[in-house]
Parts: sequence; C-alpha cells; structure tokens
Amino acid sequence: MDSKMHLQPWWLLPISLLLQLSNLKNWANAAPQVPCYFIFGDSLSDSGNNNNLKTLAKVNYRPYGIDFPKGPTGRFSNGRNVQDAIVELLGFEEYMPPFAKSERKNIFQGANYASGASGILDETGSLMILRNDSSTEKLLRQCIYSIQIGSNDFVNNYFKPNFYNSSHGYSASEFATMLVRQFAHQIKDLYKTGARIFALFGLGQLGCTPNAIATHGTNGSLCVTKLNDAAFLFNQRLIPLVMALNSKLADAKFTYLNYSPMKVAHNRKQYAFWDGVHPTDASNVLIAKNLYGTRSFSDARPFNIQSLACTQIK
Repeated sequence: MDSKMHLQPWWLLPISLLLQLSNLKNWANAAPQVPCYFIFGDSLSDSGNNNNLKTLAKVNYRPYGIDFPKGPTGRFSNGRNVQDAIVELLGFEEYMPPFAKSERKNIFQGANYASGASGILDETGSLMILRNDSSTEKLLRQCIYSIQIGSNDFVNNYFKPNFYNSSHGYSASEFATMLVRQFAHQIKDLYKTGARIFALFGLGQLGCTPNAIATHGTNGSLCVTKLNDAAFLFNQRLIPLVMALNSKLADAKFTYLNYSPMKVAHNRKQYAFWDGVHPTDASNVLIAKNLYGTRSFSDARPFNIQSLACTQIK
C-alpha cells in the first residue's frame, strides 16, 4: 500500500454527505463508552483555554461560534471542533470543558488542555501534562487521551525563516524526525502519569489550507507541495512510533489517526474551511465520524476510535 494515502483528501465526497453527517442526534442519551476523555493539542482542538491569555491566538468573538449553541467559546470554528464531534460519538452528555475554566470541577470525566498556537517544541508551545494522584489512577487508565499537535511546528516555526532558525539548522526530513522524537518523550511522560489509551493524530494537508495557498503560492498545483511533503514526513515517522509503543508498552494501547480536512469553503454548512486554517463544523463532524468507525487502515491504525474505546486496561 502506498503510504502517501495517509495524506489524500476526500475531494470527491458529495456535499449531501457533509450535510447529513453535520448533525449527530441522540448523542446525549447514550452511555459514555469510556469513563473520561482528555484532550491535548493546538487550535484544532482548543475549546477556550486561550480566552484569558495574552495572545492573538484566541477566537472568543463572533463570527466564531456562530453555529455553536453557546456562541463564541474560544473554539476555532463556526461550531464544533473535531474533538467535540468525537465526544458526541463516544456518548458523553457534555463536551470536555477547557481546563482553564474547569477549576478542577468534574475533571474526572475529562478535560480539554488544548491551546491555540501551541506546538511540540518549547519555542512553538508546550504540550500540557496531566497530573494525578494514586486514588484516581485506576479510573484514568481507562480514559482516552487524544493528542492532536504538530501543525504549528511546521506552519508557524519551520516555514517562517524570518522569525525562527529551524529551517536553517534542519532539513524538513531532519526536522520531522526531531519533532517525533520530542513528541515521543512527551507521550511517555503522559504514560508515566497513568495514561494508557492514546489516540494520536497525524498532520493533515498543511499545504491545502487557504492561508497556506495565499501565503506561499502553489506554482500551478492545487496545494503548497512543500507543506504537504512536510506533513507526510511527520506522519511517516509517527506511524512507526505508534507501532513501537504498542509493542514495547504491553499495558497500553496506541492508535494513529489520519486527520484530513477536505475542500475550501464558501458555504460553512457544506465545505471544509471556516477560516484560513480551521475546518468548519460540518467538516469536523465528517472527519470525526470517519475516524470513529472507519475500517480503512490508511485512516486509523491499528484501531479506530470505536475499537479504542472498547480497550480494557488492567
């Protein structure tokens, strides 16, 4: 199988399917398939952690949240992000609260630690680590820990040579290797706190966002080749890491998820991108539904999210 399938977009999916999947019904009445769900990542997953930070990377204002029941919450979308849609599919009655607002209340059902503009590297951002005490260890071992990060390390670090020196010291291949190596250390740190069930997202087609196309140009291609190639290099290294972790850590389960937003949007209810970088509600729901139940090895390996939720850790 051609490993480049991991970055192929779903260009030909009909608009009617996006509309059909954009509304997940009756999710609030289902029993959660896992006791808790913890989220780590960047703006693709952030649900409001950046709202009170001194940063430009926050969106707690309209038109963001225009289609979300609570209005602007700090989600980088017109409605739900992909993690919200996964939470629905898992049967939780509420979305995971941003850790910044949780005040540790009801945190045992999960929390969202994602922060817009964060990255794997310290100079890009830092991956927040959950801390727990021994009394909660058994519960936390049954939770899913979802981590979606790495885009900013390329888009807002490596490919901004006027602000960062990363591209002067590394080739794209070397940089991807270094990122995944650092990511592996962070995952193992989370494992040491008691986490055992991991959903690790690959990078989507970084060169196909409206912002990338406007910033870099495409030289006649559909997308920015160098950005997509960089994402491919990262994913090429993340997949073997997932397999190695499954082999070495017998009391844990890891899976790789292929994150691929689709077409550029003119209508937020039908297309992929809400702004220059972030997908629409409809796109996020479509991606989540695919990753939840897919049988495609190119989209989820070795487990889809539904199978991951059935994992029993002793």
